[in-house]
Amino acid sequence: MKRRGILQATAAGFGSALPSWAFAQGIGSVKPGKPYAGTEINLLTVVAPQFKAHEAKLAEFEALTGIKVKYQYVPFANTREKLTAELVGQSSQYDVLSTMDVWGPSLYNLFEPLNGMLEEKKIEMESRYPYAHLRASRDGNGQGKNILGFPIRGHVQLMFYRKDIFDKLGLKAPNTWDEMVEHGQLISAKTDLSGVAMYYGKTAGQNLMIWFNYLWGAGGDLLDAKGQPAFNSPAGIAATQAYIDVLLKHKAAPAASASFNETDAVNSVAQGKSAMVPVWWWRYASLVDPKVSTLKPEQVAFAPLPSMPGKPNTTYTNTWFYGINKNSKKKAAAMEFLTWLSNPEIERSVLLDKSMNEVVAMQTKNLIDADVNLRYKGMHVFGAQALKGAKGTPLFPQWPQVSDILEASISELASGKTQVKATLDDAASRVRKVMRG
Repeated sequence: MKRRGILQATAAGFGSALPSWAFAQGIGSVKPGKPYAGTEINLLTVVAPQFKAHEAKLAEFEALTGIKVKYQYVPFANTREKLTAELVGQSSQYDVLSTMDVWGPSLYNLFEPLNGMLEEKKIEMESRYPYAHLRASRDGNGQGKNILGFPIRGHVQLMFYRKDIFDKLGLKAPNTWDEMVEHGQLISAKTDLSGVAMYYGKTAGQNLMIWFNYLWGAGGDLLDAKGQPAFNSPAGIAATQAYIDVLLKHKAAPAASASFNETDAVNSVAQGKSAMVPVWWWRYASLVDPKVSTLKPEQVAFAPLPSMPGKPNTTYTNTWFYGINKNSKKKAAAMEFLTWLSNPEIERSVLLDKSMNEVVAMQTKNLIDADVNLRYKGMHVFGAQALKGAKGTPLFPQWPQVSDILEASISELASGKTQVKATLDDAASRVRKVMRG
């Protein structure tokens, strides 16, 4: 069977349970007659190529509705601070706001519940989006009844690797973390590349993103059922030791990984210095872009993240959503914009735009789309599979402080100066204080 036929068959397997609304005409459409013509709405969002692509399509939306949309971009490092200022000041300057899942619990009061407007538009969010993403836009720490926004940007993690190097050495993508270490050691011994670029440095919690998969795969978790630290359990200690040992004991990762952030690790592969990197799928673009990478697309392959022996694959998800400012005086027009923007065809058009390498797909229909998967060599089918059992961090208001504690602990461990159990026990003690307020 040719590749396209394989992808279509695979997509059909995922799509058999898709509801009829996903393909119907007129569902989730904007109101006819341009009732909000002349209205201008302001959107505050983080910087992302995907959002620039949306902005480039605004002429279509204005022609359809008469509504003008003005984008205001904020660097990632400043976004949460800006949103918090909007909440505290009860400002109506911005009508549509973007936020990341882990910030949501501290910002829920900034967003207007959309349930009534979604019902009016006949938009069924539960069918449109994988649960792993939809939870980020619900109140009640992801478990509430109110939907506060549309998941607009999100990621799954994949293992990217040098296909040419793997073929030369007779290797296949690693199924387990132990296999990743073994492959990495062999690559280091047989080539002038390091095995796997990891990132243990302190940068906005990035050194936790692979650690979570070790933790979950070993049967551990961040918090227990009572909301107290569980990462220093025996399973958590063993998982963390295995995570750190990739660098310190097995030396499958370059020594510089101790201070690498995510971008450093990706660049290590892109510049031909390392053969593997476990990272978000959106990083594919920088691995094959000739402006920033020495690699050709045929040299880069990907697979689901490795797992613990005998355990299913996991992926940590990251989700952004667009919601309506509760203080906005233009909520109806803002909902018209979100209705248009969330149309699956808008997302699909960006995915298939050959002037970009934008891989982000939030909606089930596009994750299993044959043309999307043909362009990206089946990446999105992998994503759809990973999202079925994907986990995110628990959504609770204290997460930013907890994240700071944990990322500092991982960074300390990567230096080789502290012991895993003692470091995690100390982190757990500090986290308990944070959780008590």
